[in-house]
Amino acid sequence: MKLGLMMALFGNVPFEEALDRAVAANLDAVEIGVGNYPGDSHVGSLAELVASKTKARDWAAKVADRGLAISALACHGNPLHPNAKIAKAHHEVWRNAVKLAAHIGLDTITGFSGCPGGSPTDQFPNWVVCAWPTDFVEILNWQWDKKILPYWKREAAFAADHGVRLAFEMHQGMSVYNTETLLRLRHECGDNLGCNFDPSHLFWQGMDPLACIRRLGSKIIYHVHAKDARIDPANAAVNGLLDTSDYGKIAQRSWVFRTVGYGHDEHWWCDFVSNLRMVGYDGVLSLEHEDGLMSAGEGFTKGIEFLRRVIIKDQPGAMWWA
Repeated sequence: MKLGLMMALFGNVPFEEALDRAVAANLDAVEIGVGNYPGDSHVGSLAELVASKTKARDWAAKVADRGLAISALACHGNPLHPNAKIAKAHHEVWRNAVKLAAHIGLDTITGFSGCPGGSPTDQFPNWVVCAWPTDFVEILNWQWDKKILPYWKREAAFAADHGVRLAFEMHQGMSVYNTETLLRLRHECGDNLGCNFDPSHLFWQGMDPLACIRRLGSKIIYHVHAKDARIDPANAAVNGLLDTSDYGKIAQRSWVFRTVGYGHDEHWWCDFVSNLRMVGYDGVLSLEHEDGLMSAGEGFTKGIEFLRRVIIKDQPGAMWWA
């Protein structure tokens, strides 16, 4: 298992300085945001890199020359947004991300499925999570039949033509948010659509990430985010887990994102790595920091130290009889 970093954590730091910090921490890989929600501060101009293979390869060489690999390009957006201007902008970034990946010989892009509106006239996404009244089922059917499946069938083919696979993050507010919706999209649209497995979004939905790993397996898990979440028992007991309060109001929320080890203990994370290995995944654990109680520097240092201990503890060794 390799250690990596989702570079949005250092989005306000120049690219080469951020890479040097990854090297100083003895990391193996970096996941680099190329636009949409992660931002593009580490690519300069995505359009320029796409327009020139030489510039693209020179950019990627800054990573390789430091002994690092690029685990994925991160392009988390909503190309299904009902606002046509937003959808078009996110779509163009996605397409350019695929082209850049092809230029530099990279096969994985992490991202979101997106979420459409609930009708042709909507201006905001409509995330449906209940089946009654039956209006909601009609919305879901319309979303999948008219928006989600047509778009991703076309885009999966485009990605495949460029030797690229898309690792969807099961994320709240998106059409792919759990195991069932991920598998449906893959079944309908192509086997180059898989998962960027992030357990933090599964905890608060009442899912067991370890069971999800076993259900999906390494053929579907393309990439892994190491990010934790903590459920506040007192707040959750009163308000449940469908929490729409401000992320900054940590004391009032039913759940919050935490640095690894601050939501679930070392034993749980050892089980997490063990289950990934059990199904055949031996790729990168990409640390993602969205902890409102820690600075980026603190979250980075503590997170990497924690993951390194977990990987060492879980490292498979020779049996005594071997």
